[in-house]
Amino acid sequence: MHAREPLLDRPDAAPVFHRTQGPVSAAAFLHDVHRLAARLPQGRHLVNLCRDRYAFAVAFAAGLVAGRIALLNVDPAALPALAAAYAGCTVAADWAVPGCGLPVIPVEPAAASPDTPPANPAIPSAQLAAIVFTSGSTGAPVPHPKRWGALVARSRAAARQFALEGGSVIGTVPPQHMYGFELTVLLPLHAPVTGWCGPAFFPGDVGAALLACAGPSTLVTTPLQVRALLQADPALPPPYLCISATAPLDSALAARAEAAWAAPVMEIFGATECGSIASRRTTEGPDWSLYPGLDLVIDPGGTTVAAPFMDRVPLADVLEATPSGFRLLGRRTDLVKLGGRRASLLGLNELLVRLPGVDDGAFVVPDDLDQRSTARLVAIVVAPGRTSIDILADLRRVLDPVFLPRRVIRVDSLPRNALGKLPRQALLLLMEQAGAA
Repeated sequence: MHAREPLLDRPDAAPVFHRTQGPVSAAAFLHDVHRLAARLPQGRHLVNLCRDRYAFAVAFAAGLVAGRIALLNVDPAALPALAAAYAGCTVAADWAVPGCGLPVIPVEPAAASPDTPPANPAIPSAQLAAIVFTSGSTGAPVPHPKRWGALVARSRAAARQFALEGGSVIGTVPPQHMYGFELTVLLPLHAPVTGWCGPAFFPGDVGAALLACAGPSTLVTTPLQVRALLQADPALPPPYLCISATAPLDSALAARAEAAWAAPVMEIFGATECGSIASRRTTEGPDWSLYPGLDLVIDPGGTTVAAPFMDRVPLADVLEATPSGFRLLGRRTDLVKLGGRRASLLGLNELLVRLPGVDDGAFVVPDDLDQRSTARLVAIVVAPGRTSIDILADLRRVLDPVFLPRRVIRVDSLPRNALGKLPRQALLLLMEQAGAA
């Protein structure tokens, strides 16, 4: 018999999600899932564009039950091209999607408890559940298939890794991205936690969510949001645990957060192609601890990882094995070579944002760095009250001269997306605008 995994590992009365109107039980969630699954038209792919986290979870589960493959982290502007590449596309959305040219199924879950508990479907572990696209911050979005068994196994592994045994998960990250999908949508289906589905992006919303949720709260967020929360509201109701991902978390920032919230601050390491695979407490050092059930192979030629119902995939990161796990040395595409010397772009950015008065910043590598001997890096910074000359002087004290930026461009804000990432094209546009000015 082929292996199967249930849609939920939760009792019918257990609160699986928490909307602003109140908790949603497993039975009520299943009721919404079956109602939507019965309304889905024929087709193989379901593009999930729901913005509300609960509506997103219902649409994903309904598609899974109906045998549809969810297409996640999709730019609505890319729908025509997506429809041409993936046959039988239907859009599930809780908002009007103008001019998409595809059938749109409105998602309006009731979250009402049914008189009779609905069936909890058992889904084949090998079933292709989703195709998650990368954010496209360094190029065109790349699709990565996810089987149901792999998603379930990773949710259970995360619950063990972080010892989650109750309380709520509050995510400031969107559910469409792999990080938000795993930690705020899938995790409540397979671990005894409740996923918060109300607003949780601005500091005031996060504070209200922490007050609204019963029991210990796990805050799932990004380094950019951690910094914003500490700056905006020092009296934020403290979470029980903070988990950060999508970008490296500076150890000094992690220490500030732990001091302010009296809670451990953890980081997750992973990628869209493989999901979350390791964690660490940032203030305890650079070593990462692998999730249970994973097989990580670190060779001089590269690193690969395999897991149940997931083929072995190569990682774009350079890792070094340690007695307790591994260390992250940087991404293979992150290496900057100038004047016979090498540096990590990640490391350069960390030095930049640690400068006094620099709220945010990033180095930009010119496309022709390898072809033009006079090419140099450019730094774009958010630093109210500081001049470009001051910042350059500070950089001279901490950087090898060959990596000093030719220009320091001051801006009001960097064009970060909802995950705090910086699309390269947006940075290049900033440089172009600064050059025109």
